[in-house]
Amino acid sequence: MTAPARSDDEFARRVQAFERIHAGVDSRELVANLATRAEFLDDGARRYPVSVDDGDIGGNAWVCSPRTTYGDYATEEAVRYAPPAAAPLLRAGGRGLDGWLRRAGIDRAVAINNWWLSTNLYPQWRPGSAARLLRGALQRWPDRAVWLRSLNRDQHADWLAECEALGFALIPSRQVYLFRDVAASAQRRHNLRIDLKLAARQPRRARDQDIGEDDYARIAWLYQSLYMDKYSGFNPRYSERFLREWHRAGLLRFDGFRDEAGQLICIAGVFGFGGTLTTPIVGYDTALPQRMGLYRLLTATTFERAIAEGDTVNFSAGAAGFKRLRGGEASIEYSAVYARHRPARTRRALVALSLLTRRVGVPIMRRFGL
Repeated sequence: MTAPARSDDEFARRVQAFERIHAGVDSRELVANLATRAEFLDDGARRYPVSVDDGDIGGNAWVCSPRTTYGDYATEEAVRYAPPAAAPLLRAGGRGLDGWLRRAGIDRAVAINNWWLSTNLYPQWRPGSAARLLRGALQRWPDRAVWLRSLNRDQHADWLAECEALGFALIPSRQVYLFRDVAASAQRRHNLRIDLKLAARQPRRARDQDIGEDDYARIAWLYQSLYMDKYSGFNPRYSERFLREWHRAGLLRFDGFRDEAGQLICIAGVFGFGGTLTTPIVGYDTALPQRMGLYRLLTATTFERAIAEGDTVNFSAGAAGFKRLRGGEASIEYSAVYARHRPARTRRALVALSLLTRRVGVPIMRRFGL
């Protein structure tokens, strides 16, 4: 079997697993703050998960809500990094932006290849892939804009080029960090080499096969302590059930460390196929001393996987300085959105959002290494 065929089989198995878990299930039973529907779209060669959103649902997690991504969540991030004196003005601007996006109906949307994760991974592009998906989406959901999230020019240049040719608007969303040859980076990067050595000699490792029924509630708590309580309530609130079912289906592989009593103190959940890994689940006990280096240990476990499997790591956004020191290469991530069939107010909002994020958002991301 050729490499592309193996990759397609791998992708198909993951889509089938996703469908068994999510099809016909209320999304909030699995992710408490996520209001969407899981449906599926066939392009004639591959089947893709699709999130279908009806719009105007406040507080919806950003992984399915463009309004949250570019409104509330973006405002929260701006306030976090701006001088304190600017916070009131930014919050007022954010409220105005949110109202504008809501009136424009930006959340009446479908997102193709959306796995409800911070970073979606894509199968290998084939000529006409985006065109076939767009045609199918417009036939099934003619009253919604069509989105593809998590595209960057380093990994998805062909996808982006076809989307642009079809009339999709490209809207920058984040700056992510790619590690394309971790084994080589480990030879050159002192910090990465030290992290790998630290993880290798750490006692009480909890590998994927060691994770059992008693651990899922703890994993949910560790993730929420970091991503929800410390960072943002707009991140998806994954439930114990979600984590259990994704792990048992092989969609997530876990690595972590335990304390002397056997309780998990940190965990990383890896999702991957087609030669790329990403880590949508990261959690640790934020009450423990920073000197324990729990985040360093968790990223090292993902680097270990990448070295063993020869994979690229897409380590998403955030902790930019940490990732650059270990060889991470910055890449702007885009959402591609097709809305030519939508009302004028929606089209105008998306054009303005594309211009604003390109001219203001991207320079800020690059300037501050976000």
